[in-house]
Amino acid sequence: MASGTLVSRILGFVRTALLAVAIGSSTTMADIFEKANVIPTIIFMLLAGGIFNVILVPQLIKASMASDRGSAYTSKLVTLTIVVMGLLTVLLVSMAGPLIKVLTLEWTPAMIAMGTVFSYWCLPQVFFYGVFAVIGQVLNAHSRFTAYMWAPVANNLVQIVTIGSFIVFFGAYGGQDQLAGWSNKQTVLLAGGATLGIVVQALALFWPLRRIGLNLRPDFAWRGMGLRHVGKLAMWTLGSMMVGNIASLVNSKFVSAATPARKLLEGGGASIPGEQALNTSQLITVLPHSIFALTLATMLFNEFTKAFQEKRRSDIGPLLSNGLRTTAVPIVFASVAFIVLAGPLGRLFAGSSPTSMLQGAAIGQLLLLTSLGLPFKSIHFFMIRVFFAEEDTKTPMLIQTVIAVSTVVLAFTAVQVLPTTDIARAVALIYGATNVLAAVIAHFLIVRRYGDYGTTRVLNSYLRIGVMATLSGAVGVGVLWLLGGYNWGFAWSSIGTAMISIAIVGAVMAVVYIILLKLIRSEELDSFLGPLARRIPGLRR
Repeated sequence: MASGTLVSRILGFVRTALLAVAIGSSTTMADIFEKANVIPTIIFMLLAGGIFNVILVPQLIKASMASDRGSAYTSKLVTLTIVVMGLLTVLLVSMAGPLIKVLTLEWTPAMIAMGTVFSYWCLPQVFFYGVFAVIGQVLNAHSRFTAYMWAPVANNLVQIVTIGSFIVFFGAYGGQDQLAGWSNKQTVLLAGGATLGIVVQALALFWPLRRIGLNLRPDFAWRGMGLRHVGKLAMWTLGSMMVGNIASLVNSKFVSAATPARKLLEGGGASIPGEQALNTSQLITVLPHSIFALTLATMLFNEFTKAFQEKRRSDIGPLLSNGLRTTAVPIVFASVAFIVLAGPLGRLFAGSSPTSMLQGAAIGQLLLLTSLGLPFKSIHFFMIRVFFAEEDTKTPMLIQTVIAVSTVVLAFTAVQVLPTTDIARAVALIYGATNVLAAVIAHFLIVRRYGDYGTTRVLNSYLRIGVMATLSGAVGVGVLWLLGGYNWGFAWSSIGTAMISIAIVGAVMAVVYIILLKLIRSEELDSFLGPLARRIPGLRR
């Protein structure tokens, strides 16, 4: 699972870096395309993502225990998904223009028109996200985790090919006004390629689904599926997803104001981050969370679910404690590494135009601010999985509501008191701060309901690991300074030199970090490296 996620994320980085070469990162066209391409993801999560990703797993696990291994239930579920998501997608595509107008701030008519055209091509992704989600959860319920994690690799490969073709046919971004001379062929290749990747990602799951042997058939007899029970659970989850994703849409609307404001600045405002830069920083920081926290939490979620179903509540605390302490090793280190390497990482995704250094610095600023809350994001993610496993969707919804309202209120306040050009930085800081708040709230609710899960031990682990990560970060700062990372030197010269600098500094930090953890005899390091050590004998030493 982790290897599939890692490969997918690396290819996602390649795709994002190529996109910056094609249309820039802190540019008008980059922000317009990002808006249109992200809307399908957020709308899917807003309307259905929580139901697919959380609620259906316990139901599918129960169904898999039947004599037909859940074949009948799964057939009904897949049929229902295709019908509902199909109708929803048709409705959304017909509303492409109004959606762009509502979700942007101070955009010009030309920008809105371009965003609408992109949306016509991108909104069909919603249907295929639904298919991908439901088939993926069927596989997960039958303990087939690998395919679900590897399918996005196919998506990224398709998009890398299409963006690469775009650069070959139309050239790289060189600082020109792309909006004025944009063609239909460019739209088809860029936006059509993005949707084609999602289509391939969904279809890739049907082969492993067939190997399970469920013999699925179209089945429209939805009565008796237990939809009323699922509906009660889904009410709170849907509410939670709606609140969280509405907040994301509102915040992205605030950030979108940077796009027209940038055009009024001398030199095009390449140093002003917008929606593309903010989402790129999120893409970078979510990598360790996706590889380590999400992977382990996916497996532990099934263990939590089984423990509740088998009345083994006493097992919840140790499972949670082990998950939190094990993921601390990579997550805390990643947070420090992102802070140290924020500049070169930003440069990696800033393209090759004359303003690429300024665009890279804009992304790096957001990356640094977002990284401050990364460990708490993973802590919160683990904790709410306990509530979902007990089929309690109300508590996560209440937590999400507090966080969503907080982010919108803080972002709205920032819009009122800060220049438009600073909104993306403010939102990045707000995201980091609210991750801390979410973890704190979840902790108190977990302790209140299930008792202490070993809080002192977990906190001690994070503190010890944090000190070692900080010391390794100090060494990394010294190495990066020698590479010109703080004076526009070698580390900033090109995408290639940024990559070399990241590799050198990251390797040095990792070696120092592991040595330090070994010196303090960190049991969390042993737990983290255990699965790898069983496959690579040399790691046992």
